[in-house]
Amino acid sequence: MKAIVATTAGGPEVLQITDVAAPQPGPGQLLVKVAAIGVNYIETYQREGIYPIELPFTPGSESAGVVAALGEGVTNFAVGDHVACTEGAESYAEYTLFDAAKALPVPAGIDLDTAAALPLQGITAHYLIN
Repeated sequence: MKAIVATTAGGPEVLQITDVAAPQPGPGQLLVKVAAIGVNYIETYQREGIYPIELPFTPGSESAGVVAALGEGVTNFAVGDHVACTEGAESYAEYTLFDAAKALPVPAGIDLDTAAALPLQGITAHYLIN
């Protein structure tokens, strides 16, 4: 599969499209075909080296997509479900893994672009007004 990988710290020019092995879901995980991602400060800080992270790495924590496979023990989602997550990992890729316990079902009528962009900003707004 294709993924965006940073092998060194720096600006956006360090991000390279690379062929990598697709992840496989472990117990309690969802394999998600990524449809859209949220781009957040943490990814830019990690890429720039402000927040140290082991290199090489694939950025991305917030994304939405379609469940492609279920890990052992997952019963609350099905293949084909639309999901979003703010605590995913390596979402700048064609496929990513979500912890099923942290995945958010995307209701009918909400497109995956919106679902990818809304959770973290929505949580932040809720926190700031309460």
